[in-house]
Amino acid sequence: MKAAVFHAAHQPLTIEDVEIEKPKRREILLRTAYAGLCHSDLHFMEGLYPFPAPAVLGHEGAAVVEAVGEDVTYVKPGDHVITCLSVFCGECEQCMTGHTNLCDNPEVKLLPGVARRLKWKGAVLNQAFQLSVFAEQMLVHEHAVVKINKEIPLDRAALVGCGVMTGVGAVFHAAKVEPGSTVAVIGCGGIGLSAVNGAALAGASRIIAIDTNASKLEKAREMGATDTINASNVDVVAAVKDMTEGKGVPYSFEAIGLKATAEQSFSMLRPGGVATIIGMVPLGTKIELHGADFLRDRKIQGTSMGGNRFRVDMPRLLELWRQGRLKLDTLISGHVKLDQINEGFAMLKSGAPVRNLIDFGVV
Repeated sequence: MKAAVFHAAHQPLTIEDVEIEKPKRREILLRTAYAGLCHSDLHFMEGLYPFPAPAVLGHEGAAVVEAVGEDVTYVKPGDHVITCLSVFCGECEQCMTGHTNLCDNPEVKLLPGVARRLKWKGAVLNQAFQLSVFAEQMLVHEHAVVKINKEIPLDRAALVGCGVMTGVGAVFHAAKVEPGSTVAVIGCGGIGLSAVNGAALAGASRIIAIDTNASKLEKAREMGATDTINASNVDVVAAVKDMTEGKGVPYSFEAIGLKATAEQSFSMLRPGGVATIIGMVPLGTKIELHGADFLRDRKIQGTSMGGNRFRVDMPRLLELWRQGRLKLDTLISGHVKLDQINEGFAMLKSGAPVRNLIDFGVV
């Protein structure tokens, strides 16, 4: 098969002929239909997070089942699925206490370099995030997918595999936004816009979207934002407080992954408020906060993939899309081919598109 191979940080991905193993016990072989170009992969490509090379990156995708291994009962060949990096075992302490997204069982949550599913030039090629979506096929554990209705377009479904699930999940599971409340979202990329949409779904009465890109702020309006702030020319925290009679917001979400914006998300809270960091702050970066601000019950927290229970959550999100309430169509900027992946990431880095998808030509 063809796959985009990651060689080292700051180097372009190359399209290579790659070997893939046959499915073993509880594994399934997938034919990739669409893969989203997400900022999280860009973090690894730019060396902000380390990953052993060579490897095949990619973690947001939709696919068709081609073959199944021994003891697989959940799916069969021909089924349509969404992949998710929150692969779970269903037996460890995290899974048994309802935190399947935090599963720590090394038998299914393979550490980087452990999987032996891919080969390139006769040597092991590292699988990323239990998935490696930037390839024509994937070999994954059966608990890395959720089966979906075949009537759902696979490009829309792919979006739910990471960005939408993370943004909406952060609102519902991590922050538990209450109806009628006010929400601020910093960063209007795919995840931030999904958080805006999630806040609208949760019944927030006021949703303040913040970005430096005017076109993304327009997108935020389409996703449900009631107010926007262009951060390129204002003090964001002061602007939010001006809009809330000096009080601040009960809920803020940081969807960029920068020290400055993470600190802003906390500073704009009212007493008792909670800031949720969704963005991937670079490894080694420390966030500085004023200790006195904690005396009024202000809180800051992280979230892993929106605290998802993806086999339950993703079908529900797709049903909301059917009803016209989840704005997946608004998120898609365009389709590219696998050999255009570097150009796609260059566009993503420019800040212009929301989400380009690799189209593998699967009907």
